[in-house]
Amino acid sequence: MGEIIWGNELAKQYRATFKTEVDELRSQKKRIPGLGVILVGDNPASVSYVSNKQKACHEVGIKGEVINYPDTISEDILSKKIIELNNDDNVDGILIQLPLPKHINESRLLGLIDVKKDVDGLHPLNIARLQLKQNCLVPCTPMGVMEILKSIKYDLEGKYVVIVGRSNLVGRPIAQLMLNANATVTICHSKTKDLKAFCQRADVLVAAVGKIALIKADYVKPGAVVIDVGVSRGEDGKLHGDVDFDAVKPIASYITPVPKGVGPMTIAMLMKNTLLAYHMRES
Repeated sequence: MGEIIWGNELAKQYRATFKTEVDELRSQKKRIPGLGVILVGDNPASVSYVSNKQKACHEVGIKGEVINYPDTISEDILSKKIIELNNDDNVDGILIQLPLPKHINESRLLGLIDVKKDVDGLHPLNIARLQLKQNCLVPCTPMGVMEILKSIKYDLEGKYVVIVGRSNLVGRPIAQLMLNANATVTICHSKTKDLKAFCQRADVLVAAVGKIALIKADYVKPGAVVIDVGVSRGEDGKLHGDVDFDAVKPIASYITPVPKGVGPMTIAMLMKNTLLAYHMRES
């Protein structure tokens, strides 16, 4: 029977540590770290994510500002706002909540963010530095996955990792972090033939595509660690992961649930990146 890794409980421990750090800065009368979040439109999922980020900022003591725009906003106005935040000495981290409306060039805007304030780790320079194993701001969800594995003292060296999903935000950076930890990595995606065969060999299986219950019991090797990154809202109105949780749990050695799994760790790592960006700028 697989042991559940409750990301929400782990994230609570991280937030407590970060709060202590911010409280110490406040006691020393130092500047408090600041995070600026740009939210375009009223997509329910994006609004919920941003609300959770606001709550985390409040709990930790970070100054969190949300800048709301209608989904009709022009790219030019968004560009000017990013430059304004780049030049604001009270802002240490800048995050653009994705996805953006189709008329906005997402890549261009991400590239405008000051690389030292890119707490989502999506600036081309941060992506390159991750590939080169250099110090950089790492995307929050991949970093959260690594911290989850660290919490169970899992040694990735020599292990076979299969990642289902190749997005720039999750799949690709997770693969790089796993490689950096000396794992052997395969990335699968929508064009992969015989997905099940790859998954069945994995010591660590990471699902990150957003397709409810894609990973069935017969996809999982007995004793594998299963990390479910996918989040989708089902017809029942509830959140579901990419893994058929009830069927896979008896087979896996460890498994993360949805919700209360990777999601809370993503937000905790955003707090960590904001503090890291703060110290990078203050040093």
